Amino acid sequence: MEHWNIRHAEPGDLPALLEIYRAAREAMKRAGNPTQWGDHSPRREQLEEDLALRRLYVLEEGGVPCAAFVLALGPDPTYASIEGRWLSDAPYGTIHRLARGEKTSGVFARVLPFCERIIPHLRIDTHRDNAPMRHLIETSGFLRCGIITVADGSPRIAYEKCPGLTSGGISSRGAGSSSCGCK
Repeated sequence: MEHWNIRHAEPGDLPALLEIYRAAREAMKRAGNPTQWGDHSPRREQLEEDLALRRLYVLEEGGVPCAAFVLALGPDPTYASIEGRWLSDAPYGTIHRLARGEKTSGVFARVLPFCERIIPHLRIDTHRDNAPMRHLIETSGFLRCGIITVADGSPRIAYEKCPGLTSGGISSRGAGSSSCGCK
């Protein structure tokens, strides 16, 4: 991507966003992950809600939307219960619904630093069959914390990235600390 930019999505972006998510669902199916988003997720109504809450972002190249994601700040109800343990209870942001268009690559490498500038303590989850996303998450400094259950009852692998904690071991603050270097 040469001339890329990340910005809040706008209502006029909806047709492009729907196409980005359609392409992402097809790519997930081809990669052996047909059930995480099925044929219709995320629904238009979900994207409209994300727009209204100003948590839906667009990555554009040359002024054209080519990827989308949600950065939700604050407690995520889905993460209230985990089979495992979160690393910290400090304020965090959650990356959801990351998707790219058919001819776009390197999206996570652009999105992650953007999110970290807003809030360095991040959580993310994905389906066990989403091997490409698991690889990106696990090689980007996130630690696997356990399993959460999403609204439809299906499990997701939950990850957390918190300054001061590394995959090589937990800092002297310890797991579950209220302060892991997150500000």
